[in-house]
Amino acid sequence: MELTTIENILDYAISNEEKAAALYYELADKVERPGMREAFLHFAKEEEGHKARLLKIKQGEIPAVIEEKVANLGITESMDEPKTAPNMTYQEALLFAMKAEKAAFVLYTKLAEATTDAGLQRVFRGLAQEEAKHKLRFEIEYDDHVLEGV
Repeated sequence: MELTTIENILDYAISNEEKAAALYYELADKVERPGMREAFLHFAKEEEGHKARLLKIKQGEIPAVIEEKVANLGITESMDEPKTAPNMTYQEALLFAMKAEKAAFVLYTKLAEATTDAGLQRVFRGLAQEEAKHKLRFEIEYDDHVLEGV
């Protein structure tokens, strides 16, 4: 997908948030550790919140989006698309989640850099920060329960 307009950039980001929320709900149903189940549910709800924010931006509610041509950000070209599998192990799910959160962080960081609208910059930087926190949580879980062999 070529990300050259505000509209298709937002559509791409919205689609990614939908996929992330769906995956986290699925993982919450599969994981046995109660703490991680709650974490996956929490992240799913946060991703739904991100989607809602992006939809408001697309609809011009916060702040107004001016339709303009944007240079290709090169996001999709430079990253492997994280893939899910029906029977992922816990380790595979955590690795997927880390890659997905990193991709979202990069996307929002580049979007913040690509716009001159200060309001949009704040929104995108805030979303990037939330995605970085998610990635860190998954890294900690991976370190504690996969690398440690627990």
